[in-house]
Amino acid sequence: MTEFIDVDVRPILRAGGEPFSIIMAALERLEPGEGLRLYAPFKPVPLFDVMASRGFAHRAAELEGGEWEIRFMPDDGSVEAAEPVLAAASEGDWPEPAVHLDNRDLDPPEPMVRILAALERLAPGQTLSALLSREPVFLFRELSKRGHQWRGGFTPQKDSYQLTVRVQP
Repeated sequence: MTEFIDVDVRPILRAGGEPFSIIMAALERLEPGEGLRLYAPFKPVPLFDVMASRGFAHRAAELEGGEWEIRFMPDDGSVEAAEPVLAAASEGDWPEPAVHLDNRDLDPPEPMVRILAALERLAPGQTLSALLSREPVFLFRELSKRGHQWRGGFTPQKDSYQLTVRVQP
């Protein structure tokens, strides 16, 4: 039977905060075989992919008042924590970015909204460069759904995440 660490993000979200770093910090504290029980005011569907990439299955149950309890358990066969899959392209075949965005001072979801809006204005094959204050884990899924290619990583100083996106050809 899995033992769980409880994380209640409802007060954080009601106060206008961003709980992703708290959820990830709790995940880092888990011992082998332990799970994470999350309480949220909505069903956090994008988090399911993030947790699956880190080897966790989930069970979601709606609580009274439309709130949710999600249990993240180690997946049988324990999947290694996966890095997002980047588009296969050599360094030489991406053009210089047509747009440069500095989203480091924006709170979620503004960086994602701003990046997706800017991509809509680019021609196929053009690229966009963005600086972010954190890894844009929820953006990766949206980029993939739209067929865009991307690459990224933290700067050597670890103070920003540099993302480059190429619009689908």
